[in-house]
Order: sequence, then structure tokens, then C-alpha cells
Amino acid sequence: MKKNTRNNILIALSYSVILIVGMYLGIKFIKDQGYGVQKPARLAENSDKLDEILHIINGNYVDDINTDSLQNLPIDSVLHQLDPHSVYLPPSNAQDMQNDLEGNFEGVGIEYYMLNDTMMVTGVIKDGPAYQAGIKLGDKILSIDSTIVSGKNLPKDKLSGRFRGKAGSGVNVLLMHSGSPLPNRVMVTRGKVNISSIDAAYMINTETGYVRISKFGANTDSDFAAAASNLKAKGMKKLILDLRDNGGGYFSAATGLADQFLPENKLIVYTQGKHEPRTDYFSTGTGTFQQGKLAVLINENTASASEIVAGAIQDLGRGIIVGRRSFGKGLVQEQFSFNDGSALNLTIARYYTPSGRSIQKSYKKGYDAYKHELDERMNDGELTGDLTSFKDSIEKNDGVNLSQIKKPKTSGGILPDIFVKLDTTGYNKFYGSLVSKKVLSDYVFNILTNKYSSTYIEQNINVFNLNDLDFKDFIGFLQRRNVQIDRFQLYNSKTVILNDLKALLCRYYLGDVGYYKAANQNDNAIKQALNNL
Repeated sequence: MKKNTRNNILIALSYSVILIVGMYLGIKFIKDQGYGVQKPARLAENSDKLDEILHIINGNYVDDINTDSLQNLPIDSVLHQLDPHSVYLPPSNAQDMQNDLEGNFEGVGIEYYMLNDTMMVTGVIKDGPAYQAGIKLGDKILSIDSTIVSGKNLPKDKLSGRFRGKAGSGVNVLLMHSGSPLPNRVMVTRGKVNISSIDAAYMINTETGYVRISKFGANTDSDFAAAASNLKAKGMKKLILDLRDNGGGYFSAATGLADQFLPENKLIVYTQGKHEPRTDYFSTGTGTFQQGKLAVLINENTASASEIVAGAIQDLGRGIIVGRRSFGKGLVQEQFSFNDGSALNLTIARYYTPSGRSIQKSYKKGYDAYKHELDERMNDGELTGDLTSFKDSIEKNDGVNLSQIKKPKTSGGILPDIFVKLDTTGYNKFYGSLVSKKVLSDYVFNILTNKYSSTYIEQNINVFNLNDLDFKDFIGFLQRRNVQIDRFQLYNSKTVILNDLKALLCRYYLGDVGYYKAANQNDNAIKQALNNL
């Protein structure tokens, strides 16, 4: 290599080293002066939100938490270090949750089902905008404004939200009324649609009322008071309160509902957390059903706010609890909103029943915790059949006797006074496929609505049942739909299928009340409640 070439290379390397060192020192100098290097806008925004979330956790979380170790984690990863119920909600999710619990939204007030690629109206909220515009049960909607919604096989995300919009705005609907040969164009003015948090309220017999609540919204206690007053006027002296599959909602709604059943100055529940001093919640003595026998129905999906009600009724001896052990969520969340519409639901306290019970089940992750949960439910008699074999398999393969695992003082949840085993007869794989593919609903809307009138259903709901001829027609429908039929499983599920079809038909004509009137006729928990009241 020539001498000049070698010198040029050395000079170039020297400049490179000097440049790199200079850049490093320059950046360090800028950081030392407190200016920092600017991040991209989105990263900066997420970082700011994370800082705010960590600040909220520091000042409000139910337990001690070392937030220094969470500084550089994504938001979801930070919350995974807490408990399963502390969650971050994007703007759309936060708004949907609020609308659901507040019991109102802005829209037209209809329910629909995509039947044979056509949008069919299956529910119209009485006195809502659609009802006032003349939209009726069974109408086929062809287009919404300029968007064709039938015959296009549009995905659900292209359909949902088409009717929602600001109150006062109009939506142009082209539809076919049942029995009409020509389409009809209707202009609907959107408005606020109010939905009661009471799914159903009716008299099961001459002296026993039934009320079903699937969530605790802002107006649950007042909605219940109105329903109870109406039932008392019809002769209600006993009540079955159905909280099965109720995942909770507003804490204040739970204490408000419990207050409906209790005399004055009874402790309903108390809360406490690291940053929350003990707070007691007492009854006011102004409830609408302080007298009369009471049964509360619960199951493994009864959680949170609904467990507050069940726990208070049980501890204070106000009524009987019927069903299966509840979910076990004894934590209280508070929602912290951000400027972009998103929100943080953070656990701030634990709640305790009047006797001081915490019904929160362990959310410790791990195989031992799972085996303990399985064992507890086996001992309660909640799991049978194949799951018994599954438990035996765990013990054999692991060389562990589950009954010898050390158990905590409480396994969580509310244990019922009267246990009702889950009846899984007929719930097989073939039945599950019919439900998931919506074959049952298709049969109801295609066939049964043309076979049974609303007048007939309303007059005979307590005495009529679908018969063998209906079941034969259903099999023919499956064959026309080219459904692969497992004959053994089909006939094993016959009773369940016919009960479901009847309940869906009753819901179509009579709404949720019709559905529960039909479904409850063969419900073991309802039968146990009636026997023990």
C-alpha cells in the first residue's frame, strides 16, 4: 500500500472517531442540561399517559406496589402486575361501558338479526324513535341511509353503529313490512333511548314474583323499586331475585338494591384499602320489599356487585341463597378518565360482607392455585362426569393428591344455602355447534314465527310446548341447511333444543319477559327456590 493512501485512511479513521465521540459528548451534554432528546409524538404521548397511570396507582391502589420497577413497561404490562380487574380501556371501550351501565344511549331503539343475509327487526323498544316511526317486529331492513345492509353478507363491524348517532339527527331507512309487497321508506329521528336494568319482572304464581337483573347500572335500585311496586300490586308476598350470570356494575347500585330488602341501620357492606379508610354502608329503611320471603339465585358467573347483595342477604339472615358458589370478586374499582376518552379502571379497595368476610378468590397465577380451585369445586359437587376423570388424571400424572394440598382460609365467592348442581344433560358437542352457528335462531325466525302467532304465544305461554312434529320439522331444516347430523347427540339434546326453541320464540314475541317465562318453567334453581320459600 502506498504511503499517501495509508495516511489518508488513518486521517479518515481519526475523523470518524472524533465525530462519534463528539456526537456522544454532545448528546450527553444536552441531557445533562435537562433538555433531552425529543421523542416521536405518539411515543411521548404514551409515555406521558404511563407516567400519569403510575401516579394514579401510587396514590390509589388497594395494596402496596413498587412502581419504580414498572417505569419502562407498556401500559398493559404494568396492569398485569396488579390484579385481574384493573384494566386500561381505549376510548371506544370506555364509552361503550359507560353507555351500558348508565342505561341509555343515542340511537333509534331496535334489535336486529341477520336472517338469510337480511337484516330482520327482532325487537323494538316501546316509545323509542323506531317505534314512533312505525318500524315493527319482523320488518326486513334493506338499506340505512345510502348503505345497502341486506343481501350483501356484510360483516358485523360494517353493520354495528349504523343506527347510532346524535339525538335529533335523522336516519333514512328502506324496509319491507311483513306481508307488504313493496318496500317502504321511513325517516327516523334519533333520540335518547333508555333501557331498564331489569331484564324481566313477572308473577310466577299468585303470590311469588320473579325479578331478573343481569347488571348493576346507574338506575338499578330505582328500576327495581318500580318493578317491585308493580308486582306487589299483583299480590306478591314472596320474591325470587335472579342474579345468575350478573357480572356486577356500579357499587352504589349494589348497596341501593340491598337497601330495598333491609330494615333501617343494617350494615350492608364495608370497604377498605391502603389509601381508602374503612367506609361502612348502612340501610336506610326506605326499601320497597322489607317484608316477605326472599330467595336470591346465584351461580359461578355471579360476581362483584351482585355478590355484595347476596352476601348481605345471607349474613343478615334476610333470605336464602340458592344455586352454586359465586365467582369471588371482592374488589372495588374506580374509573380514572383521560383527556383522549380512554380510562383506567383501578382497584382501590376490598369490600367485606356484614360479618367481615372477604369473598375475593385468589388471583395468584400458577398450577397449584388451579388445582386448588378445581378441588374446591369438586368438593362442592359443582363438577361431575368427565371433569372427575380429569381430576383423577391430574393426580395420576403429577403424583399429587389434590385433597392434601394446603388450602387457604377461604376459596372465594358466596356459598349458597341450597346447592343446585349444574345439569349438563343434553349439552353435548353437537348441541354446542347448533348454538354457535345460530341454527336454533334461524329455525325460529324462518319457521316457527310463521307457525305460531303472537296471540297464541301470549295466551298459552304457560301451557304449550313444542312437540315431536316440531322436532321432526327441525331435523328437516337441518338437512336442508346441509348440517352434518350426529343422530345420537341430536336425540340426546332433544329436550334442551325444544326448550331453547320455545324460549327464543317467546322472546321474539314477548321480549325478555317472554324468554324468562318460558326458560324458567324447566329451571331446577327456580323449582328449588319455590320449594324452599
